[in-house]
Amino acid sequence: MPPIERANGHRPSGLLHLLDPTLKLAPHPKAEELSFDLENALAAVLRLSAEVPEEAFSARTLGTERQGNAVKIHDDNFILTIGYLVVDASRIVLNGRGGQEVEAELVGYSHETGMAIIHALQPLDLPTLPMGSADDLEENEPVIIAPYGNAQHAIAGTVASRREFAGSWEYMLERAIFTTPIHPNWSGAALIRSNGKLAGVGSLWVNDAESGKKDSQGNMFVPIDLLQPIYDDLISLGRAQGPMRPWLGMYTAEAMGRLFVSGTIPDGPSDSAGVEPGDLITGINDETASSLTEMYRLIWSAGEAGVEIVINLRRDGEDIDISVTSQSRYTFMDRRSRH
Repeated sequence: MPPIERANGHRPSGLLHLLDPTLKLAPHPKAEELSFDLENALAAVLRLSAEVPEEAFSARTLGTERQGNAVKIHDDNFILTIGYLVVDASRIVLNGRGGQEVEAELVGYSHETGMAIIHALQPLDLPTLPMGSADDLEENEPVIIAPYGNAQHAIAGTVASRREFAGSWEYMLERAIFTTPIHPNWSGAALIRSNGKLAGVGSLWVNDAESGKKDSQGNMFVPIDLLQPIYDDLISLGRAQGPMRPWLGMYTAEAMGRLFVSGTIPDGPSDSAGVEPGDLITGINDETASSLTEMYRLIWSAGEAGVEIVINLRRDGEDIDISVTSQSRYTFMDRRSRH
């Protein structure tokens, strides 16, 4: 991820001094108004801290110390969190209700969804939060945004919109969940529906939670439905089975109907092929791309990881084509980890 995600993603402590008054003034869930046991539901959410070696693949952009939340979703101590908190971590520590503290290890990661499964290395005497569905979750539905802590740390929020989301790091969701008001401790937080079930996991702080509004601060959640089909694969294999998407190792910014290369991962496919930050992207394989979603669909429809992708660029007023041999995100991560 580019540096902005270091702020938007896993560093809530850097914003708490700004947003804490918002949290204090926000509406909090009231147990007497709910049909489920709020205390038990909130107890399933843990505080997560991760340490990452300086030489790790993601340390430069995501940092070496990461803090957020995780959700106990299984009696066998399998814990759900957002992936950027734990990728490349050498140590993961979970803190739960009653002062419980245990270490955990990364079990599986899905770059396509952004979610990760970790496993507590000692038993956790905590309830689980059952997984529900967000398929029928619509705008204006009440939800609870729940990080680690009691009801005063949670917000009784609302679904502001359901829509496509594209991130600069080769990431896209078809129906992301956007909520308001903003919660300052969103990373890995649980999104709980009125039935007491988990609907999503916290990913980002955004300024456009309400569709079409540029000054609408809120959070983006990854729908839990994306985890359910790949859950067993993450537990047993570490990633989802099936064809691997072509990955270019390129960060892309979208502004005013144009796409710009904002960065490349050192030794990644785009970097090795000669793509440079500042290049204007005009198309993929000679097909016009004016948005991140258009670009990603063209890349991912070209074939599996390993396929050649021609990036049509404009550099210093000159149109050029660069052929990039795509890779699998997972293979690249494994290789960098061994290195």
